Amino acid sequence: MGFTVAIVGRPNVGKSTFFNRLVGDRQAIVENISGVTRDRQYGTSYWNGRNFDVVDTGGFVKHSEDVFEKAIRTQVEIAIQEASAIIFLVDTTTGVTDLDQEMANMLRKSPKRVFLAVNKCDNQQRLLDANEFYSLGFKDLYPLAAISGAGTGELLDALTQLITEDQPEDQFEGMPKIAIVGQPNVGKSSLLNALIGQERNIVTPIAGTTRDATHTHYNMYGKDLVLLDTAGIRKKSKVFEQLEFYSVIRAIKAIDESDVCIVVLDATLGIEGQDLSIIGQVERKKKGLVIAVNKWDLVEDKDTNTSKKFEEAILHRLQPFTDVPILFISVLEKQRIHKVLDTALEVYKNRTRRIPGSQLNDVMLDAIEKNHPPAYKGKFIKIKYVSQLPTPSPNFAFFGNNVKYIRENYKNYLENKLRESFDFNGVPIILVFRDKAN
Repeated sequence: MGFTVAIVGRPNVGKSTFFNRLVGDRQAIVENISGVTRDRQYGTSYWNGRNFDVVDTGGFVKHSEDVFEKAIRTQVEIAIQEASAIIFLVDTTTGVTDLDQEMANMLRKSPKRVFLAVNKCDNQQRLLDANEFYSLGFKDLYPLAAISGAGTGELLDALTQLITEDQPEDQFEGMPKIAIVGQPNVGKSSLLNALIGQERNIVTPIAGTTRDATHTHYNMYGKDLVLLDTAGIRKKSKVFEQLEFYSVIRAIKAIDESDVCIVVLDATLGIEGQDLSIIGQVERKKKGLVIAVNKWDLVEDKDTNTSKKFEEAILHRLQPFTDVPILFISVLEKQRIHKVLDTALEVYKNRTRRIPGSQLNDVMLDAIEKNHPPAYKGKFIKIKYVSQLPTPSPNFAFFGNNVKYIRENYKNYLENKLRESFDFNGVPIILVFRDKAN
C-alpha cells in the first residue's frame, strides 16, 4: 500500500513551492501528454530509499487567495481521513494567524502524524521568529525555506522513518489486482456493481480508522481476481463528493496497490485534463492501463466511424504512450462490461510477461542490425545484447558500447519493435542502456 503525505495550510504560505521541492522532476503527471495544463497537484517523492506520494491541497482550490475558510477546513478534514501523514505548513513572516490556530486545533485531534513546517526561514532572525509556532501545540517543529530547500532534509528524515518495509499480510497475494479509477460521477461504482451483480453496502467505518479502497474478491466465469473500487465506501457529505481532493487521494491509493487500472471516462464529456492526470499517474507508476468510455449509450447520432474518431482523439491526447486498449461501454445497458474485465486480465498477463533471453536477442539484435543506432559526434554505438530485468513491470536493459549516446527517436524505435514483436498492449515499458566493455 502506498504512503501518502498531504500538505495543508492556509493560502500563500508556500504549499505549491514546497510541493515542487519535494517532487522535483519526478512528476506524476506526464509532461508530454497534450492537454495537461492544470496545476500539478500530486506527485511522487523519494528520500532515504523510500518512495511516497505527495498531495498539494492548495492546487484543489481555485483562486486560493479568495478561498473561504470553510473550504480550507474541509480540505484539512479530508487530509486527516485519507492521508498517511500530514505536513502542516505555516509562514514565519506573518506569525501565527487565527486560521493557523483553527487548523492546528483540528489537526491536534487527528490520530495521524502531523509535521509542523515553518516556511520562509531564510535568515537568522526568521529562524528565531519560527519559535512562535510552538504555541500551536505540536511537539516537533521544522523550520525550512521551500524556495531553496534549506531545512527540508530534517523533515524528510523524520517523515520517512514512518514508512516501514513491513506490510500487513495480503490475503489476496498472487491474485491480479484491478483498480477502477476515474473522476467523480463517471460510473466507477456502477461498473463494480454491474460486474459483481449486486449493490455494495455503504460502510461507515469507525472514526479515525484508515479508509482504503474497497476490495472485492471476484471469482466468477473462470476469473479469480481482486477489484479495487475508489468510491462509495462511505456516505459522504455533499461538499465531500464535490471536492476533487477527496477523489484524487483515493485514486492514488488504489493505483499504488493495483496491477492494472481501468480508467473510466464519461463519453458525454470526452477526455478531460483530470482524466489525463489520472492516466499520467498510472503510467508514472508503471501499472497496466485499460480505458473504459462509459455512457456510450448517451452519445447521439453515432455511426460506424464515431467510436473510431473518439478513440483517435483519446490516443492523440495520450501521446507518446498510445498502445492502450480503449473500450466503449454502457454500465446502465450492461454493454461490453465483461469485456472490460477480460481486457484488464489480458493487460495483467502482458505486464507479467517474461521473454526468453534467446528469443528476445534474436528479435531485437535483428532489428538493430537492420537499423543501426546513428553515431553521436563521431562515436560509434554498438548494442551487443538485451536482457529483461526481474521487475514487476516490463523493463529491458540494452548493453553495449557508447549506448548512453542513443537518442530519443532511436529509443522509440526499439520500444516499437518490442511492442510489435511481443504483446505489451496496455503496459508502459522501461528501457535502460548500460555500457559494457568487451
